[in-house]
Amino acid sequence: MKILMAASEAVPFAKTGGLADAVSALSLALARLGHDVRVVLPRYYCVDRDKLARLEGELGVPVGGGEEWSAVYTADLPGSSGKQAVKAYFIEHEKFFGRDGIYGIPSEPDFLDNPRRFIFFCRAVFQLCRKIGWIPDILHAHDWPAALAPVFLKFWERPLGQNAEFGKTGSVLTIHNLGYQGIYSKDNYYYTGMGWDVFYSAGFEDWDMMNFLKAGLYSADKINTVSPNYARETRMGAYGFRLDGALRYRGDDYTGILNGIDTGLWNPRKDKFIPRPYSAADMSGKAKAKEALQKEFGLPVDPSAPVIGMVTRLTEQKGVGELFGPAYGSAFSICRDMKLQLLLLGTGEAWCENEIKGLSSRLGNFKAKIGYDEKLSHLIEAGSDFFLMPSRYEPCGLNQMYSLAYGTLPIVRNTGGLADTVENFDQETGAGTGFVFDDLTPNAIYNTIGWAVWAWYNRREHIEAMRLRAMERDFSWEKSARKYLEIYESVKP
Repeated sequence: MKILMAASEAVPFAKTGGLADAVSALSLALARLGHDVRVVLPRYYCVDRDKLARLEGELGVPVGGGEEWSAVYTADLPGSSGKQAVKAYFIEHEKFFGRDGIYGIPSEPDFLDNPRRFIFFCRAVFQLCRKIGWIPDILHAHDWPAALAPVFLKFWERPLGQNAEFGKTGSVLTIHNLGYQGIYSKDNYYYTGMGWDVFYSAGFEDWDMMNFLKAGLYSADKINTVSPNYARETRMGAYGFRLDGALRYRGDDYTGILNGIDTGLWNPRKDKFIPRPYSAADMSGKAKAKEALQKEFGLPVDPSAPVIGMVTRLTEQKGVGELFGPAYGSAFSICRDMKLQLLLLGTGEAWCENEIKGLSSRLGNFKAKIGYDEKLSHLIEAGSDFFLMPSRYEPCGLNQMYSLAYGTLPIVRNTGGLADTVENFDQETGAGTGFVFDDLTPNAIYNTIGWAVWAWYNRREHIEAMRLRAMERDFSWEKSARKYLEIYESVKP
């Protein structure tokens, strides 16, 4: 099949979160299965133009009753080559993408012209296909920035006789996080070039605003999200962000496919970022990683103390209020009452960063580094005994799967992809791969960590068996890619 991925991010070119990892990893997995996969994304300043090849000529993109012109650059997606090469295309438009930041910068978190930027991008997708003479069987759009591509396909490209080349192209829209929908003033709608009849029939309207993701949900041939449990949750008001009704309406066309992980990069048997590789057959390298991790964070080197690691964005979604909230978060009590070591790598909301710095200075067994470091994140996954993810909601989650691959037992809330990937500990039989709680409260986090620490000291044989069981789990992208192929094959424009 010919498959075009339309996205705002893809590693290693541009990344703000797991979307970028998923787009590239899925593309590579599909290519390894023998499909012709290509990726299109904007050419931001963070994408080094000197490492790309420019296509001849300009790309004319009809928007807003006129036409914008852009250049197109290309490169192979790293990790692909030969017949399995995944070609990436970059739409360059200085006014829209010639700046730092993908969606915004600290002083302007959501660029004022984001609706026009991504309307232009979604229109450019079709002009690119015409320019390179390659019409996809499947147009796969990712999240709200690319959600208008299925809308343009349904209401602009398919109905017009002169554009009949897209008449057999099917569309799939993947929701990576329903909390981000692209809701803007409907004054921007004129830029699509479509009539107001489409505004209403395509589902753009949202409380007198225009909603990119909602329009995509109504227009795509098939819809999916990144875990089966999140697909169930988003049909409910508590997790649906006001789109649960639309998802129930599209229920027959909506499914959940669990993301995979890059087992070439996240693999303790060949991880270049940890002191010594290890496997289920020889876990000595994990002990070395724990020692190195304790030294890195300035904690006492103590193999008998359980280390609980975190790598997270410090935002409400991640449950940081219940953990670090001043006067009510449970982190201080956890470190005061339990014989453990807690460490964190992350960045995010200023209040949380400041609270974490204060706790780190007052507690001898809690240390944190504000920021992000790829090498250190690998060391945390390898060197920790437990990994904490108290998420309010989690569409898929990757860190719990990294943790399982490294024999680090997750402590997670029963939500989204966390529920799909972590099996709760049974202290009678020793079954399970982690520790799971239901209610997001300071007490629930405190009690579940206390349960894991109790098992560490009192059911050590269970802990060791759980580690080995966790490392046997298969989270490779090939499994996920085959399920995406089933969706593609079911699409009938």
